[in-house]
Amino acid sequence: MFIKIFSTAFLFFFLVSFSFAEPNMNEGKWEITTKTEIKGMPMQMPPQTYTQCIKKEDIVPNTQSQNNMSDECKILNNEVNGDTVYWEIECKLNNGGVSTGKGTVTYHGDTLEGRVDINVSGGNMGDVKMIQHMNGKRIGDCK
Repeated sequence: MFIKIFSTAFLFFFLVSFSFAEPNMNEGKWEITTKTEIKGMPMQMPPQTYTQCIKKEDIVPNTQSQNNMSDECKILNNEVNGDTVYWEIECKLNNGGVSTGKGTVTYHGDTLEGRVDINVSGGNMGDVKMIQHMNGKRIGDCK
């Protein structure tokens, strides 16, 4: 179940794609590290690091874990203000629960930082609150 929640957290943070705004983000290959805090859990998940090609038309990072998700998700709101992208998302989980979240990611040329607050309710584990922090840096050109 924790893997499902973690995958949902990734999905929240990385599902959004925007093609209408251009924050101060240099396209290329990025290395991104995420740390997820699960409220009320004594043991926390270790940070996850991955690489991805990010382009102006896909300004919020995306992970392979989202490709394996079968949850039905939809973006409720999104906005780009300067170098920061804001969004709200809702997912219907396979176990009957619902996940909602609000996220932001801010670009600084070759670096990024972000956060998403996630609430999971109605699943086998009851209500779960998570905070996911993200930091990233551009490490080269896309191949």
